[in-house]
Order: sequence, then structure tokens, then C-alpha cells
Amino acid sequence: MPLDPGPRAGACDLPAAAPAGGSALPADRIATARAAAVARAAALEVQVAALAEQQALTTHDDEHDPEGVTIGFERAQLLGLLAGARDEIAALDRAADRLRDGTYGRCSRCGVVIPEVRLEALPAAETCVTCADLRRRRR
Repeated sequence: MPLDPGPRAGACDLPAAAPAGGSALPADRIATARAAAVARAAALEVQVAALAEQQALTTHDDEHDPEGVTIGFERAQLLGLLAGARDEIAALDRAADRLRDGTYGRCSRCGVVIPEVRLEALPAAETCVTCADLRRRRR
């Protein structure tokens, strides 16, 4: 499933809200993070396809190979990383939507302002540190 870099990849369609002492505008941060996630996902898709091709061309029984990891393990690992990259893209798309709606930077759970430092580190952050910690503890 090819990734759609789409119009959301550019920052020009997002409002340029000024950060409170941050180094980049939120729109730029989101666009940059999304572009990196799209590039990472595309590279992982290439690796998954290459691995499938490699698996189709070999008659080697790697399930009992003491030399290293199996193709099945490698494939599962790559698919997990690819799913994570796709999840990140979706989260960044939601962040871009929140920025356009004027709700970016507010916790979706309690409504408190999310610290700029957190948004710089995690542009797609939907919750404040307190709510994220509560959510993590419940798991």
C-alpha cells in the first residue's frame, strides 16, 4: 500500500501560529515530521518488497539456520516498523487538522495547554504529560 504524501505534507496550507519561544512554527514542525515519517515508511516498504523477493528466490530453510534471524522474523520486524511509521503519519495528520481547527497544543483529554517543549519533541502529541502518564499507568 503506497503512502500518499498528499497536500498535508506541505506547511503552506496550515496556519502559521507562532510558537512560545520554540525554534520552529508548529506547521513546519508537523510537516517536517510527516515528511520524515513518509520517507521512513517508503524505505521500509522497499525493504519489505526486497525481502519478499528474496524469500521467493530462495529454497533455503532459514527456519533452522543457526547463523542468524529468519526471514519470517525479519519480515515481522519490518512490518512492525512500517505499521509504526504509518501510525505516526496518521497522528501527524490529526495534528495538522487540530492546528487548522485551532485546537493544536491543547490536551485532548483535559484541555490544558501542552508545553511547547513536548510539542517540539512530539509534534503529534495529543495529551499533556500528566494525561499521557495516567494513560500509560492504566495499561
